[in-house]
Formats: sequence, structure tokens, C-alpha cells
Amino acid sequence: MIRMTNQEMLRIAMKQSAEDMGCQPEDFLRENQVMVPFRLGKHARKYLKEPITCNLVTYGNNVVAAATGEVADLVSEYISRYEFYHCFETPNMHWLNDRLMERGHKVCFMAEYYLPDVSRIPDFSCAYETRLLDQKNFTELYLPEWSNALCKDRKQLDVLGVGAYDQGKLVGMAGCSADCDGMWQIGVDVLPEYRRQGIASALTVRLAKEILFRDKVPFYCSAWSNIRSVRNAVKSGFIPSWVEMTVKPASVVDEMNKTEKETDGESKEK
Repeated sequence: MIRMTNQEMLRIAMKQSAEDMGCQPEDFLRENQVMVPFRLGKHARKYLKEPITCNLVTYGNNVVAAATGEVADLVSEYISRYEFYHCFETPNMHWLNDRLMERGHKVCFMAEYYLPDVSRIPDFSCAYETRLLDQKNFTELYLPEWSNALCKDRKQLDVLGVGAYDQGKLVGMAGCSADCDGMWQIGVDVLPEYRRQGIASALTVRLAKEILFRDKVPFYCSAWSNIRSVRNAVKSGFIPSWVEMTVKPASVVDEMNKTEKETDGESKEK
């Protein structure tokens, strides 16, 4: 039985975002823009890595920005110049990035996050056998084809999964990582030859329910441009809930781009 409401999940997410950047949960509900010093809390999402120069977050009401002292004046001016949702799009972003670069920093990550709407979570199945998986089942599965469902760099956080099997062969998997105390992030992979058969949504729905049954909040992250992932989120009963834009030192961003090129762009994040 699902006991959590949409409002409770949203409150938990805002509390977590506040822990991730050093503001108060109610700051995301204000009508005005909010600026605070950046502080990564003790219970921040476990995959967040410093150095972080700045993080901008909106839950659809305003922008809350947390920044280190060296760029706080730029960020404060930026969020005062534009309507909150325009702070997360070009060409406005270039105004910020150009000035950040003069101080040795760049925009690094942008992502949209989803929470389930408990009134919209469907009942899906697929044509293949599905199995509930736990950590003991993951040992041999840290392979490129399952790099969204599982993360080999944070194996201890991968706590639960659902696999789809075609005559014993794993063809799709949704996995979740305990990225923070109350919220587990879902990632999903399906082998290319098995896509467009409803496997991803069936696995995502099953895993989301299993997480909710455990009184945790499932959340889902995608780039805006990953249409396939966004469609899966929406089909599985998830709705856009907040967006983030993160700034890091230019040297860190440049090293990420170098690593991405050397590994043919293989993602290191869920």
C-alpha cells in the first residue's frame, strides 16, 4: 500500500534540496528570488561532489541560488535580471557563463528531476518475466549496458532493482540507488534490440511502487534533450518537479570533457 501523498513527497524533496545547498525548504515556495552561501549539508545526496561553485534550483515558484563568495555577486545579479525560469535557458545563460569564465568557473550540469504522481502511476506489464533484484544479484551486472540502472563507482548505494528476462537472459533493468536518507533515484536500461516494447515503463513502474512500499521517495533525473528518458518518466506516472543548474571550476569541467572524449562519452553519472 502506498501511504505517501504527492504533497509529502514534494516536501521531502524540498527538504533534501535545502540540505544539498544550504538554504531552508520554505525558500523554494517564496515569490522572490533567494540567494544564500553555498553549503553542502551532512545529509546531502551522496553523489554530489565538491568543488561546487554554485547551484541554482527552481521548483516552479522562484530561483534559489547558493554560491561561494567568489561568484556570489555575479549570481545575485543574474537571478535579479531574469524571470526565474529564464535563468535556466539560453541566451540568458551565456550572460552568466561568460562572466563566470572570467573568474575561472563554468556552468557544468543541468538536469530536470521528476517525482511520481500517486494518482497517475499506472499498472503496466511487459511480455517478459520480471524479477525483483537486490544487492546480491548485482555483483556480475556492473557492465556498460546497465550503467544507468547501476553505478559501479557507488555499488554500496545500489539497493533495489527489477529485471526483465527473455528465457533467462536479462534484457532490461531498472535500478535505484539510496542517494539520500529518504529518496532513492531510479535509472533504467533496455538492450537496444528489446526497446519500444514497453519494457522500460513496466520496470520503472514496478520499481517506483516497490520504493514507495518501503516509505521512500522515488525520483528520476533526465536531461531535457533525452526525449526517450523523458517519455519513459511521463508514461510511468512521473511529473517534472524541479530543475537544477550547477557551476563548477573551469578546470573541473574541462577535465570532465577530456574524460568524456577519451571514453567515447560514456556517462559517469546516473
